[in-house]
Amino acid sequence: MTSPAPLAASEPLPPALHLHQLAKRFGSKVAVDGISLAVPQGSMLGLVGPNGAGKTTTLSMATGLLRPDHGTAAVLGRDVWRDPAAAKALMGVLPDGVHLFDRLTGAELLRYNGLLRSMPEAEVVQRSASLLHALGLADTGGTLVADYSAGMRKKIALACALIHAPRLLVLDEPFEAVDPVSGEAIRRILRDYVASGGTVVLSSHVMELVESLCDRVAIVADGRLVAAGTLDEVRGGSSLQQRFVDLVGQRATDTEGLAWLRTSSR
Repeated sequence: MTSPAPLAASEPLPPALHLHQLAKRFGSKVAVDGISLAVPQGSMLGLVGPNGAGKTTTLSMATGLLRPDHGTAAVLGRDVWRDPAAAKALMGVLPDGVHLFDRLTGAELLRYNGLLRSMPEAEVVQRSASLLHALGLADTGGTLVADYSAGMRKKIALACALIHAPRLLVLDEPFEAVDPVSGEAIRRILRDYVASGGTVVLSSHVMELVESLCDRVAIVADGRLVAAGTLDEVRGGSSLQQRFVDLVGQRATDTEGLAWLRTSSR
């Protein structure tokens, strides 16, 4: 009797986000210089770098908000620029300086985003109520977004990114202007989301936040990727803060010229 053929090895999962040689120039300024990065499914990656390093430009190209001069971006195997509808259907995006339809209430904005994603209205209503409650906005769902504080606007924008249950979340500074209580709620939401198989890519300037929340890190400086991998691989036995300072070469500056600040009152 003929032996059964061996089972074929399972295909490896495509990265949740795969960037290949992304590059962008603004006039003579090279903002992003050939960044390649693969983010595994079910992980949370923190993208960190000094101001002007190219983080926002990279995320904008990765999510279809800004066309790269060179390179590709793919979400779960769907090319962001060749097949934008399929790629964007899998993403939830919180961009930097997000512009919202602020003459809508918070609940109306969520409804608009859900229907835009072709979700059934009953499901939009149910998910909107759940998100408003989880993010501490239940009492302000009927308030115009124009009257929201900066932190509330950040939270309602995050809710809009989550409402269709995307497989990838790309968040640019999601904790900026958010109070500590709301910040902890967002952490819980993101941890649960990743535990259920979702993937998060977030940028932040706060090393302690990235270190406590993310299992992977990518460091960019001058538009280039200088380190990427698991948190432990990138830290190399020290704190992420120290490793970041070592890699980007920004040492503490001399403060002797500010001696006048230390002058006692007369």
